[in-house]
Amino acid sequence: MTIRSSAQHGLEDFHLGAPVYSRDGRHVGSLHRLVIEAETWEPRQIIVQETGRFSGHQLGGGARLLTDDIIVPLEDVAKVAHGRVDLALDAAQVRRLPPYLSYHYAPLERRDLANIAVHVLSSGYGGLPGPRLTEEADKRDGDIEIRPGENVMLGHDGQKLGHVHDVLFDEGELVGIVVHPDGLLTHDVVIQVRFLERGDDAALFVRMREEDLAHLQRFESER
Repeated sequence: MTIRSSAQHGLEDFHLGAPVYSRDGRHVGSLHRLVIEAETWEPRQIIVQETGRFSGHQLGGGARLLTDDIIVPLEDVAKVAHGRVDLALDAAQVRRLPPYLSYHYAPLERRDLANIAVHVLSSGYGGLPGPRLTEEADKRDGDIEIRPGENVMLGHDGQKLGHVHDVLFDEGELVGIVVHPDGLLTHDVVIQVRFLERGDDAALFVRMREEDLAHLQRFESER
């Protein structure tokens, strides 16, 4: 997808966790995730985590299963500047945006039946384990999700580099990710997009050798 007027959007100022506001000035939430097109690594959508008040969670104690991550198409971003995201939608329009995550009860599997049988034999019917909920993200097959705290792995052999701290953009293009150390790394570094491989639901993978890590430059934020 080609981003129209990306320079006007100021996407180089996109930062995970930045506050998000509607066109009429309401504080909607914060930038929680990015959905990236798998082949081109171009951003397709931003995922906004609503505040407790905007989502209604603070207003109704029974709304615990309501999702608070919503999908905002990139064309509905009006401006990004100074660590703030302004939408081209007013609050009423934002409230009608689709949720990013949905939850479904998973069908019982053989191991679930075995666990229930063990529970009944050991303690009776009281406190039976409840059904399992599965989480499903509303994105196309193969699209990549980038979110704060996501694991970043060296190849696919299980060696952990750290976790996603932020994203870096230049005129609407994803330049790379900032990785905070939580494994082989000792300080924040930038991993350029050319070294990133398609991630799964739990991690992003880096095409590097362990000896290459010594050549990565320390990341110093200019904010």
